[in-house]
Amino acid sequence: MKRIFGLSLCVLCMGTTVWAGDYVLTSPGKTLKVNVNVGNTVSYSVFHQDKMLMKNNELSLELENKVLGERAAVKRVSQNHRKEQIPAFYYRCADFDTEYNEMKISFKGGYSLIFRAYNEGIAYRWDTDFKDSVLVRNEKAEFNFPENYKAYLPYTTNPKGDQYAMAFQNIYTHTSLGEADHKTVAFLPVTVDCGQGLKVTLLESDLRSYPGMFVRTCEGKYSLNGVFAEYPSEMGVRGPRAMTYVKNRHDYIAKTEGDRSYPWRIMAITECDEEMPVNNLVYALAEPSRIKDLSWIQGGKVAWDWWNDWGLSGVDFKAGINMDTYKHYIDFAAENHLEFVILDEGWYHPGKGDMLTVIPELDLPALVEYGRSKGVKLILWTVFNVLDKQLEEACKKYSAMGISGFKVDFLDRDDQTGVEMLYRIAETTAKYHLTLDLHGFYKPTGINRTFPNIINIESVFGMEEMKWSTVDKDMMEYDVTMPYIRMMAGLLDYQPGAMRNASKKDFRPIYYNPMSQGTRCHQLAAYIVHDSPLTMLSDNPEAYRKERECLDFIASIPNIGIEETKILQGQLGEYIVVARRIGQNWYIGGMTDWNARTIELDLSFLPDGQYQSVLFADGVNAAKLAADYKRSEQTLNKNQKVKIDMAPGGGFALSLKCK
Repeated sequence: MKRIFGLSLCVLCMGTTVWAGDYVLTSPGKTLKVNVNVGNTVSYSVFHQDKMLMKNNELSLELENKVLGERAAVKRVSQNHRKEQIPAFYYRCADFDTEYNEMKISFKGGYSLIFRAYNEGIAYRWDTDFKDSVLVRNEKAEFNFPENYKAYLPYTTNPKGDQYAMAFQNIYTHTSLGEADHKTVAFLPVTVDCGQGLKVTLLESDLRSYPGMFVRTCEGKYSLNGVFAEYPSEMGVRGPRAMTYVKNRHDYIAKTEGDRSYPWRIMAITECDEEMPVNNLVYALAEPSRIKDLSWIQGGKVAWDWWNDWGLSGVDFKAGINMDTYKHYIDFAAENHLEFVILDEGWYHPGKGDMLTVIPELDLPALVEYGRSKGVKLILWTVFNVLDKQLEEACKKYSAMGISGFKVDFLDRDDQTGVEMLYRIAETTAKYHLTLDLHGFYKPTGINRTFPNIINIESVFGMEEMKWSTVDKDMMEYDVTMPYIRMMAGLLDYQPGAMRNASKKDFRPIYYNPMSQGTRCHQLAAYIVHDSPLTMLSDNPEAYRKERECLDFIASIPNIGIEETKILQGQLGEYIVVARRIGQNWYIGGMTDWNARTIELDLSFLPDGQYQSVLFADGVNAAKLAADYKRSEQTLNKNQKVKIDMAPGGGFALSLKCK
């Protein structure tokens, strides 16, 4: 239940219509301020104490017959203050407190702008009160910076085609705003380094019946401008997976109901890098859960087939998409107390686009029953539009069969119709008590708060990329950049767990027998560093069985029921150390880029008591042989400090269990 601690309201009513004015809103802690100017246009500037972070950001909503925000007449301004505790399900904490001041500027013509000032950032949204539906031609969302700051931009991977059609997976380009690629869009989140430790990260929340926002830099200005995928006018089907794609688009971005709120535009503002991964504004601003009973939703760990290409050895059957192979994966999951096995692409004929017909090599009901006898549930892979086409029938059939959920793949867009498809799928799967793991999907916008049956989201340059990417795709730098930026938006399905590990010199992509960049302990750390309620074990069962110590440790790390998360130390793009609490026990994971480093872990954050520790750290030869590690145990308490060496591309994982 949401608890509201305090609410105050101040309403300034205009006796006559006002055409121009400045309206100021400050954060509860008085550190942040937004100054909204209403004149011929509406714009706002954002300040951190006396430092201007953004100036004269114009905003408007262009409808078919008028532009909201042009020559706007203010009718009324109201302000209120709210403090509340938000319960969080399968999140980085059990709940969190939030506090904000809100200003609603109501305009003549039936629309308003709502600004919120949190201690952690600024957000705004449009709100309209029209009787009839509307056609939105465009939205102006400017983010103008006073200097040529550096930004972290994840560009589209389809720069010469339909830039809005891609999987939302790319490394970051670290460049100044003035020198960035002005022709190519970047997807959110995007971070701008404003100096003196201050960073502004652009995100959005509560995206519904509307396209997601991308940004593009502007030549001659230090700006990021919001851009949006136009509404599809014609769809096609292509490829071996019967995937739909946008063939043509209209000249508008949305057609939607007239009485509604639009997505929140968020500027998360952090004073140090350690604040970034635990900024909760996206979750806080999302629509609360539409699902009342959450007791049936289950996360956990997954034995996964696709990354290791069904690569079994030492067995007396031919590995592949067949009963013997999946029984083997189920046996492995059961032996190691893993909750799930995924049947990835191939359990139905993907080219036919019919997920109701299982290939003859599989007896799916028998496989479900075999898993049930071992305490292991099954998750089925499918394509977004294939599931959407057969939605009610597929959900009814597989829920009754005992399937736990779907891994849904290849949406590869976030125009309005793509977003609406996700809502249909989330609502219907929830009705049938099916969970969702979203792949080939846009960045999180708080949808997992609205539909908690969404228990993971990809939108990350994860381990699958190592099957085909060369070492110039610097995964180690990405791994210590992404938790600060992408993870701020929400859950991420990175798919860690490689048992074949390589130094920068030795790494090479091998599709059928892949390896990771970086060390073994870097892989172990991912199980702690990432917000991931459904976490893959990406390698094959035999690879894990040969590495029993690592397997046992991975299996012992809880990834659900997290009550508290702390970022103990770190620097964006260089390294990170994350601590998570479940009950009285703590789990700490650290990662570095290709630079070796030594950290001193201060345990003063621990409560009183003695803790039995198990530490996996890079071995003395890990710089050359990335799989080298050392396991050690000792008793620790809050008065101690632990020195840990990380090799190039290295990491560590530490469990602390209260005695």
